[in-house]
Amino acid sequence: MDLSAAAESWVKDGFAILPGYLPTEVLDPAISELDLLFPPGKDFHDEVDRERNARFRGDEFNGIDSFPFASLALNRIPVCDALVTLAESLLGTQDIRLYSAEAWAKYEGAADYDQDLHRDYLNHTILVPSSAPAFRQVELFVFLSDVTVELGAPRMVARSSVTDGLPARPNFFPRADTSGTDDGFVASTGRPDLYADEIAATGPAGTVVAFQPQTLHRGSAMSRPRGSRFTMHLNYRPAAAEWAQRHAWADRSHHQHWYRFVEQADPRQLELFGFPPPGHDYWTPETLTGVAQRYPGLDLSPWRSGL
Repeated sequence: MDLSAAAESWVKDGFAILPGYLPTEVLDPAISELDLLFPPGKDFHDEVDRERNARFRGDEFNGIDSFPFASLALNRIPVCDALVTLAESLLGTQDIRLYSAEAWAKYEGAADYDQDLHRDYLNHTILVPSSAPAFRQVELFVFLSDVTVELGAPRMVARSSVTDGLPARPNFFPRADTSGTDDGFVASTGRPDLYADEIAATGPAGTVVAFQPQTLHRGSAMSRPRGSRFTMHLNYRPAAAEWAQRHAWADRSHHQHWYRFVEQADPRQLELFGFPPPGHDYWTPETLTGVAQRYPGLDLSPWRSGL
């Protein structure tokens, strides 16, 4: 799928699936370093390291690691040209920010990964999503391994008059009737009609699923015996949409993995995290001296030349 077709589908349907989109020169090094974050599937199921395995059991979200990662190759994925270009194309601007980046491992039998259909706005914005082009947000699922129906492929529901007409509250829509919980954010009336329209987003490693926070979707159960799958969840927004946020990068910026990443990144990649570009009024002899002291391995010549 070319980017214009992906953008059309993303706006019209609320999501777009790009099979094998990530370039091999970006994907392969990241896959080779996955074991720095997660046990390989075979090792997990063979209980090679029971203590390491323990954190992944019980809760579906226990398999999440957040940026910056222990792997430099994995850190490079959110800022790679292919994904930045995709985010720029979908958002319609080059002035974008990366507001969240997570890697996620799932193992068959470790937890219940079957979710209710929902939208992601509750932890992606302090407001509600906007359909105005200037304020849209984009989420990406990046497959770091093959993802099939049996390996818990995410389910997506295309935009329609039904989904567009859903209120902001409730946000979670179980298949069957429930008592309704979470202060009214879980619907008490089952919506099997929504599940009848869902699509399994499958694909080989390198596939990217782009969607909007207001798109109905869910995680699904893993049924393949001894199965495992590894993905990344990335989120971008226009720089102006300051209300759309999940992580504050400053509270992660005194970490060895952060320093290692920053010192090999270029100005455009660092802009995604909020670094002012060369030529910005922030850059003065004072701030350049201080940043050079904080990041001695960072080549500051692009910022110095912008003074």
